[in-house]
Amino acid sequence: MQNNRYDLIVIGSGAAGIISAIVAARADKNVILLEKLSNISSKLKATGGGRCNLTNTLSNEEFMSRFGRDGRFMQDALSLFDHSELIKFLQEIGIETHAPDGFRVFPTSHSSATIISGLSEEMQRLGITVVCNQRVERLLQVGENIDAVRTQDSTYYAPNVIVATGGLGYPTLGAEGDGYRLTEELGHKVTELSPAMMPLKTKESWVAECRADTIAKVELRVDLKKHKKLRAKGDLIFTKSGIRGPVVLDFAREVTPLLKKYDAVPLLLNLTKGMNEEQISKHLKKTALKNPTLNIVDLTATLLPKPLSLELCKLAEVNQNVTLSKLSGKSRERLIQLLAWTPLTVVGHDGFKMAMITRGGITLKEINPKTMQSKLVNGLYFCGEIMNLDGPCGGYNLQWSFASGYLAGKLLS
Repeated sequence: MQNNRYDLIVIGSGAAGIISAIVAARADKNVILLEKLSNISSKLKATGGGRCNLTNTLSNEEFMSRFGRDGRFMQDALSLFDHSELIKFLQEIGIETHAPDGFRVFPTSHSSATIISGLSEEMQRLGITVVCNQRVERLLQVGENIDAVRTQDSTYYAPNVIVATGGLGYPTLGAEGDGYRLTEELGHKVTELSPAMMPLKTKESWVAECRADTIAKVELRVDLKKHKKLRAKGDLIFTKSGIRGPVVLDFAREVTPLLKKYDAVPLLLNLTKGMNEEQISKHLKKTALKNPTLNIVDLTATLLPKPLSLELCKLAEVNQNVTLSKLSGKSRERLIQLLAWTPLTVVGHDGFKMAMITRGGITLKEINPKTMQSKLVNGLYFCGEIMNLDGPCGGYNLQWSFASGYLAGKLLS
C-alpha cells in the first residue's frame, strides 16, 4: 500500500474545501487537503473586510431566488446544510455567531481569524492531513474514475477528489483559475468568466465631486434595449473614478459581462429613494412655498447631499442661484428628469484583482446537484465558487460554499 493513498483528496483550503474535508473525516475517511499557498484560507481571511459575513437568515426559497434562474441547483445542498445548520456546526466547534441587523450573520468576534482558527483546530482534531505549498498540476483518471492528483513534487492517490479551488478573484490570495484548467482537461466545460462584486469606473468625471456621502436606496438600471430588465436597489457611493457601495457590488455581476460586448454600458440611477418625476416636482414646489428664498441648489439639496445637488444642477444646465419660481419651464423639466433618472456610463473596472467573486465557472449541467459529483468522471466532486453559480453580497456566496462543500463531503462515494 502506498503511503500517499487516501480516501479523499481535497484541493483548496477555502470554506468549501475545509468543510468538505471535515465532514468526510467525521465519517472516518482518510483525508488529505492540498493548498498551493504557504497558509490555508487566505481568501476566507479577507472575506467581508476581515469581518466574515458567513451567511444570512433568509429562507432557502428566498435565498435561492437571489441567485437567479440557476438558484434551484442549490436545493439539495441547502436542505442538508442551510444557515441554521451552519450556525449549529460552528457552535459545535466553539464559534459563536450573531446577526446584529437580523439578516447578516457574523462570528461574534467579527473576525475571520476566529473562523479559520476554529476550522483548523477541528481538522487537526480529526487527523486531516494538510499540506501547503502544493500546486496541483494534473488530475489523473483510470477509465471513467478519478485516480490521483499530481502536484509539482508528488502524486497523491484517492478514489475521490473534491475540487474547491475557487474562482479568479483576488489573484494575490491564490486565485489563478487552476481548477478550471484541471477539469477542462478531463472534459468539463467552463462558461465565460467575468469579474464580479467590485467597484465600477464611469466615463463621467463629476462623480469625483460627490465622494463625501453614501446615497441610500438607489435604483440602478441598465439602459440598453436588450437588457432593460437588469436592475438593482441599494446604497451607493461615488468614488474618484466611478461608483461603489453594496448596490454596485451586487450589480457588477450583471454589468461586467456586458462590457465585453459593448464599449460602454449606460445606466440610469434613481437617486431620490424611488420618487418619480411627479413626486419630485410636488416636493420641490411644496418646499419652495415654505422657503421661497431658497436657490435651486439648496432646494434640490432637500432631496440629495449638496455636492450631488450641485453637480446635477450643472448637468441640467440650470442657473444655480435662482429660485424655483424664476426657473424656466424647460430648465425645471430637465432638472426634474435628471433627479428622477440620472444617466451614468460604465466604461471599465479593475479586473479580477479587485473582484470578490467570479461570474461563470464549470457548467452546472455536468454536475449532479444531489451529490456535487461530476457527471463525466466518477469520484470527482466540485464545491464553491468554481461552479457557474454566484450571488450578491450579504453572505450568499460563503453560505453556498459551506453548503456545497458539506454535501460533497457527506455524499462522496
